[in-house]
Amino acid sequence: MKKILTFYFAVLMLTSASLHSFAQSHNLVVISNPKGAPTEITHTELLAVMKGEKQRWNDGTRISIALMKSSTTTGEVTSEKIYGMSGDEVNKFWLALVFQGKAKAPVFFNSAADLETYISQTPGGIGVVDDTPEVKSKPMLVDGKKSL
Repeated sequence: MKKILTFYFAVLMLTSASLHSFAQSHNLVVISNPKGAPTEITHTELLAVMKGEKQRWNDGTRISIALMKSSTTTGEVTSEKIYGMSGDEVNKFWLALVFQGKAKAPVFFNSAADLETYISQTPGGIGVVDDTPEVKSKPMLVDGKKSL
């Protein structure tokens, strides 16, 4: 039994380390709808928005968060880089906030194109996608940088 637990722990640590390394090698871009959202934001402000702590932009527009599903590579990388959690932990985090009535749940997508369409049509929308040539939306600068 002890050997099985040791093996399981080793696999868990390797998986965690490889996910962290994988996340660090992928660049993410924060995109937003021009209505409400600023063109630049600090990393601290981004975290407050993405964790549901800030729910309105400075002009009063309600923030609507769009994320890739945790079953996607971008969703897992976003969970690791922005939230410091696994995809499942991010889902549980949001379930708890919504259940407590503290925030409105993000909208989750399977494709970056669908997420971008949602952001372009939703005033106050903010989302995270991979930094790829296919991204058509103008990125929101975070601490003056185009990607995370």
